[in-house]
Amino acid sequence: MTPKKLVALALADTFLARDASVAGLIESATWAFGHKWRWIPSLCKAIHKRTGENFYYFSRDELAGLILDHRSFNDAWKAGGQAPQIAHYCLSLPIATEQPRWLSALSLPALATAADLARWLNTPLADLDWFADQWRDNPATTTALQHYHHRWLEKKSGGLRLIEIPKSRLRAMQTQILRNLLDLIPPHQAAHGFRRAHSSVTHAALHAGKRVAIRIDLKNFFTSIPAARVQALFAKLGYSTNVAGALARICTYRTPSHVLGQAEIVKALPRQERMAYRTRHLPQGSPSSPALANLCAFRLDIRLDALAKSLDACYSRYADDLVFSGNAELEQAMDRFHVQVAAIAREEGFAVNTRKTRMMRAGTRQQVTGIVVNRHPNIARKDFDILKAILTNCIRHGPTSQNREQRPNFQQYLGGKVAYTQMVNPQRGNRLRQLFEKIVWADQ
Repeated sequence: MTPKKLVALALADTFLARDASVAGLIESATWAFGHKWRWIPSLCKAIHKRTGENFYYFSRDELAGLILDHRSFNDAWKAGGQAPQIAHYCLSLPIATEQPRWLSALSLPALATAADLARWLNTPLADLDWFADQWRDNPATTTALQHYHHRWLEKKSGGLRLIEIPKSRLRAMQTQILRNLLDLIPPHQAAHGFRRAHSSVTHAALHAGKRVAIRIDLKNFFTSIPAARVQALFAKLGYSTNVAGALARICTYRTPSHVLGQAEIVKALPRQERMAYRTRHLPQGSPSSPALANLCAFRLDIRLDALAKSLDACYSRYADDLVFSGNAELEQAMDRFHVQVAAIAREEGFAVNTRKTRMMRAGTRQQVTGIVVNRHPNIARKDFDILKAILTNCIRHGPTSQNREQRPNFQQYLGGKVAYTQMVNPQRGNRLRQLFEKIVWADQ
């Protein structure tokens, strides 16, 4: 952790334990530094404007982030200047606030201490730090001592993706956190990925029959969410620093150097992506990561939804896939709209993959998560024709003749394709289902 961030965190601790008026913040900062720097009033005014009456609902990490984002505070750390140092550390507890109504209504599990958390996770208290990797800055290189399995996959668009799969005991803890804590918290209505009664079809259906559709992709969605952000989320849910920290460490992971240091990985994976893996992040492969990602993107969804509504447009998100659709107003703003989205994403800690941005008018094929939405949700005609031909040839020549990739579960594979088509377009899907039912699988 950098000295600048340590100073910001110490200042945030001071703010949270004292009066949150502008004058009170200025007095607290002056006391903490032992000197009234010229930039202190502008910093305090900016924080008060940003937080308002909700000041004490911000976590120390969120306040530290606001401090670090302030230009005058950063200017004080430039080369040649005298960097501000903390003269007095605040040891008082943060001012307690009443639990908001929305939080009370969730009825989340009461976990006041680490011992409560250990009992709730059905694990000995002595083992909690081990599974949270609290004392291991560098994860073990011995496979038996690691909490995750690692598997590299090639992306369709090129490059590599690391799937980090927790072992059984840690996976059981993460599943408990998912089912009995995270599932109780509704994500933003724009989020359609990893939610019950939502799917890629419900995501695409919102954008059917629109004059324009804009598809924007977020880079490295899971790895861009650090442990500090996850801990801030749990703190926002009312958990103490110790409990929120333990929950965050159980649900995040720092990829070992030996996994990233292989010559072929170094060559194929950009340095920035390798560094993201080296920082504690949401592991793709953990049962709790999708729900946490949705909740950590809540503020992003709020801002993008508001931006879309300002142009009488519609917004939804399926994991890292952002889609906006609308008519005349959105079409007129298309050339600058994606720039505004990228700016908001950056402010919220995400980055846009500009190479994957697609601006689709009604005269071209508008495709969202593989589903054509020009008039109504549908699969591409080419995909339908190919699947229909495979099913027909399976009837005529037997399924073995069509299993060119030698799939061991070819029947289930084709059945899944047919079921997906039925979900997207029931009429077409039912035609394929009739063909599928005529296939004789005895030769498999």
